[in-house]
Amino acid sequence: MSVTHGKMGLSLTQEILSHLGLANKTAAWGTLGTLRTFLSFNVDKDVQRLLKAIAGQGVDRIAILDVLTNRSREQRQLISRAFHERTQQDLLKSLQAALSGNLERIVVALLQPAAHLDARELRTALKGPGSAEDVALEILATRTPPQLQECLAVYKHNFQVDAAEDIKSETRGILRDLLLALAKGGREAYTGIIDYNLAAQDVQALKQAEGPSTERTWVLVFTQRNPEHLIRVLNQYQWYTGHELEKTVRARFHGAACVALLNLALVIRNTPMYFADKLHQALQETEPNYQALMRILISRSETDLLSIRAEFRKKFGKSLYSSLQDAVKGDCRSALLALCRAEDL
Repeated sequence: MSVTHGKMGLSLTQEILSHLGLANKTAAWGTLGTLRTFLSFNVDKDVQRLLKAIAGQGVDRIAILDVLTNRSREQRQLISRAFHERTQQDLLKSLQAALSGNLERIVVALLQPAAHLDARELRTALKGPGSAEDVALEILATRTPPQLQECLAVYKHNFQVDAAEDIKSETRGILRDLLLALAKGGREAYTGIIDYNLAAQDVQALKQAEGPSTERTWVLVFTQRNPEHLIRVLNQYQWYTGHELEKTVRARFHGAACVALLNLALVIRNTPMYFADKLHQALQETEPNYQALMRILISRSETDLLSIRAEFRKKFGKSLYSSLQDAVKGDCRSALLALCRAEDL
């Protein structure tokens, strides 16, 4: 057997094995989310329960959370519309008037359409205090193409400016190039055809892109290739060089650009692990990063939060549910635990 044939055989074996993990699978009922469509959904009963919860002498926070954290986002939108039709009042504004603090923030996030929440979070990341790359990369790199297109359309409508213009004004260097490329949504779609020649070419291009003025190669490969192709590139790069691509990134780049490329590589390798790391970081701060916890738990609750929980437990030796119980305080604790759903033993 030739060396080339041996390498190809190994890469095919690795490729087959890479598709067996929980994180990339779909459960029998169609999602690895913790929150699914409520089968006994009755919009009139939910409207009446919410109206009673905020119209009485005291606000019934338990009832509000029980409804909103046990309905899909689509069902929550139906409740919001029905509430307005029956009461001529805006449900979101009514709940905002009845609640405060982090509980108000999470209820607002639960009631917003996904694209509106993403657009708001992206705008805050780009124009607010602190660094923009963390949240911006999360949204631009982990949403599906249709989700990203809708988010950027809402961003332009709500803030009267393209997200790309804010990226240009608020970021610099390769980080700006990466975010702009991701915002264009030009990533190739996976056709089911494996292009081994292109994978080999990308590996060679990245190996050679270690000198000055070669950043464009990194941006092109990381933002244009489809995830299935990129996993193959990452695996082959390690096979041909003897070390992971991340080691080269750490040696080649610094600061925000290095962090962004490492995060992109993790998103490609294991998206649930990427979110598990972000949740762990949010919980380790002196004061938990409630905004990050809310955004991630809400945005992943109907897609892959079960996988994120599994990766969290495996890496950190403690369940996400228990970690939330120990770190989170106040009224929004029940809401976050409800989205997480259960303990992982």
